[in-house]
Amino acid sequence: MASLRFLKGLKPAAAAAVHCGSAHAFSTAASTPKVYKPSFLRRNRGKILASLAVIGAAGLGYEVYAARHPQAQLPWDHTKKTIAILGSGWAATSILKDLDTSEYNVVVVSPRNYFLFTPLLPSCTVGTIELRSIMQPMRYITRHKKRQITFVESNCTHIDPDSKLITVEDNSEIVGLVSKQLIPYNYLIVACGAENATFGIKGVRENACFLKEVWDARKIRTRLMDCIETAAFPGQSPEEIERLLHMVVVGGGPTGVEYAAELYDFLHEDLKDWYPELAGKIKITLIEALPHVLPMFSKNLIDYTEKQFADQKVEILTNTLVKEVQQKEITVQNAKKEIESIPYGLLVWATGNTARPAVADLIKRLPESQKQRRGLEVDDFLRVKGATDIYCLGDASASKWAPTAQVASSQGRYLAKYFNNLAEKEKARKLLAATGGDPSTIPDEDPFEYDHRGTLAYIGSDKAIADLPGNIHVGGALTFYFWRSAYLSKLFSIRNRVLVAFDWTKKIVFGRDIGRE
Repeated sequence: MASLRFLKGLKPAAAAAVHCGSAHAFSTAASTPKVYKPSFLRRNRGKILASLAVIGAAGLGYEVYAARHPQAQLPWDHTKKTIAILGSGWAATSILKDLDTSEYNVVVVSPRNYFLFTPLLPSCTVGTIELRSIMQPMRYITRHKKRQITFVESNCTHIDPDSKLITVEDNSEIVGLVSKQLIPYNYLIVACGAENATFGIKGVRENACFLKEVWDARKIRTRLMDCIETAAFPGQSPEEIERLLHMVVVGGGPTGVEYAAELYDFLHEDLKDWYPELAGKIKITLIEALPHVLPMFSKNLIDYTEKQFADQKVEILTNTLVKEVQQKEITVQNAKKEIESIPYGLLVWATGNTARPAVADLIKRLPESQKQRRGLEVDDFLRVKGATDIYCLGDASASKWAPTAQVASSQGRYLAKYFNNLAEKEKARKLLAATGGDPSTIPDEDPFEYDHRGTLAYIGSDKAIADLPGNIHVGGALTFYFWRSAYLSKLFSIRNRVLVAFDWTKKIVFGRDIGRE
């Protein structure tokens, strides 16, 4: 009985060994159960996650603190050469970000004292994002450089390439005793962008809204709400209500398509709840002179976008030319070559660029080298043809590259590296001259080469399209989140990223604001 109880207390393998009289089998390691030991990562998973969270919070805190507390800067050095930069857009800020200002004195001239993240500007017209969230004050940038940078909020009205002088005029509402000044330079970088082209069409500038600057977005927002509230005013005729609620967008490029998409979202996600009597009467029309919208995208994405707009009942009029814009109607030549008038309440003009006055004046001063009217012609090193020590990039140039923010940023990074290398080479030449070396051994700079990283566009209803390198063409809801993450990563600072992410969250929770400013 005692042996029976002993056998009952053993594991099956050990009991079988005793029963068979095999002491060797009873003592083998195979009969002992294997003890599971979790890995180091599993045992300390909580501690590791907590540590990463602390490190991330500390890094974020330091970045925020550093952004708000700029360090002391080197003073202006009259022994250094001066670089004058016209503009505060993508090209100009990309230069400032990477330029080694310890080697140069820098003057920045721009009519606005902030950088504007223009790809998200259409979202601001309907309240998806607040304007301040995509604006980065220029002094947040210039105050973090090694040497003091002089920023002048003004318009450059004249460029003298012979005397190397630029004329600037104060453009603010409050003008001091001095409102005009001459600024000398050793190198001039023209990165002032471009103006909206009207192609000489009568009434565009007087009656249409553009979509390029902050004040354009505010104007569109105000006029949009004016149209809706006026349509809701008692006693309006059915024809007048139909006109007021007809929103027309001219231009089938990314800006026009994205604005039409944002407008559709606003009308169908917000206004239908607060203006139920008007929601079904609102109409959006997109006018494009070419056979299709978004000509820079692949054919399947163009078809996908046009189908998406058809499902949203956004009318697309292709092969349609605008002939005249009046206060309440637009005259066009349609695909059948017929002239027709289209009544509208809001008209947004989102097509074409033309040179700013200072750039146009410089083009006239260099007639033998400058043949383009839309911008300054440059060589492969972004040097203005026919001028000395003047460089041009972004929308201000007339080059073989597309006038996009991506191209302007890439050109800005190239030019910053170009000038950094130029300073190093100047030091090397002086050293070789002092030691009897040959300065010709110093290599020349490489020309600018554009590396295209893809094109994105929002098309409404939380859908986007993307043309990516490697012949990748995608569209849909997942691409929308990729579009958002890409734009969020491209915002200039942690401040802008936090504000835009908060605006997107606020829109989901509370909806868009329908108040008229």
